Amino acid sequence: MNAGDPQITRFRLSDQYQQLKASFHRHLIQQIEERNLDIDRWDGDKIERFVTEQMRRYVVEQRLPVNQRESEALARDARDELMGYGPIQALVDDDTVNDIVVNGPNTVFVERSGLLSSVPVRFFNDAHVVRVIQRILAPIGRRVDESTPMVDARLPDGSRVNAVIPPIALDGPCVSIRKFRKQPLTAEDLVRGGSLSQAELDYLRDRVVNRTNLIVVGGTGSGKTTFLNMLSLWIPEGERIITVEDAAELRLTHSHVVRLETRPPNLEGQRAVSARDLVRNALRMRPDRIIVGEVRGDEVLDMLQAMNTGHDGSMTTLHANTCRDAVHRLELLAGFAGYTGSEVTFRGQVASAIQLLVHVSRLKGGERRVMSITEILGASGHKVLMRDVFRYDAERGVHVDCRENI
Repeated sequence: MNAGDPQITRFRLSDQYQQLKASFHRHLIQQIEERNLDIDRWDGDKIERFVTEQMRRYVVEQRLPVNQRESEALARDARDELMGYGPIQALVDDDTVNDIVVNGPNTVFVERSGLLSSVPVRFFNDAHVVRVIQRILAPIGRRVDESTPMVDARLPDGSRVNAVIPPIALDGPCVSIRKFRKQPLTAEDLVRGGSLSQAELDYLRDRVVNRTNLIVVGGTGSGKTTFLNMLSLWIPEGERIITVEDAAELRLTHSHVVRLETRPPNLEGQRAVSARDLVRNALRMRPDRIIVGEVRGDEVLDMLQAMNTGHDGSMTTLHANTCRDAVHRLELLAGFAGYTGSEVTFRGQVASAIQLLVHVSRLKGGERRVMSITEILGASGHKVLMRDVFRYDAERGVHVDCRENI
């Protein structure tokens, strides 16, 4: 089937198609139940043959006004309903898609190469979206319903999924899937794509090897986790690394890695394990380095403590739009965590704990760039002293080495 065929695309978006697909899906379920077929044990090829044969018979018996390409589209979508994620299965299988966003049954977006665009995909109704959400969550023992209308989870392949349903989602159930790259970006890929220069790469590798405490700073979708993963690959073998994440995304290839993941509360609102719990526990596990996927709550104080008490070379990411904003963000999180000391004292702790800030950003055209690599030199009164080592000149589109002016 030619997925790019405009005629097929229009057909798949029509109400007629949605009704035919729902009717054929019910027919398949009836056939499976009547014949007591255990399709969970079937491989993909056997399911595809079964669906194709049923589609051929169904078209003849019901005298459906569809041509061969349209019946192939119906069969493919019915197969995805049986063994996959329904209308979005093709997007899940597409390696060029990084993110999938479903805003109700009739609006689906994907991100490719940093750019978000709508795609001609639709669900039958709200219940259809919820049914697919439940199928996504079932293998990991999670679900959404009126009592738990929000869920954030990691799928078995490492992808992250967030789902929100009514009554919280006013306009229908919503799903966001951040797909896990099968082949992680390498340092060479980032240099080749212009995300950073070779000089920046060499500098960062040297700082990681020499156990610099650093934070990767950036906005949503800027590539913070991808960049942190690349940096962590330069940690020398033999060091004991403890990672703490809300949803495990880091892929370290080292032989001595302990991965810890937070746990949400159960239906009774109990037994949650927070990032702060895990960072505190990591300090008791004889780590050489602690890597926190993202500092976003009261674990900030424990992370700074780790960096200040001999765990050199620790790393994390932080949501902030500039390196200077990152310091203010740390102060804000520390306040939420119950810090009651003075601003001067806290900024002194920040300057003592962190030696390097790496600011990454996604530009308007979707390209991701290292905007600056900034050293923290110390603190003077209320001010944290910083100095750019590298910066990205957006007007010229070049990475500038600032060390020549130091």
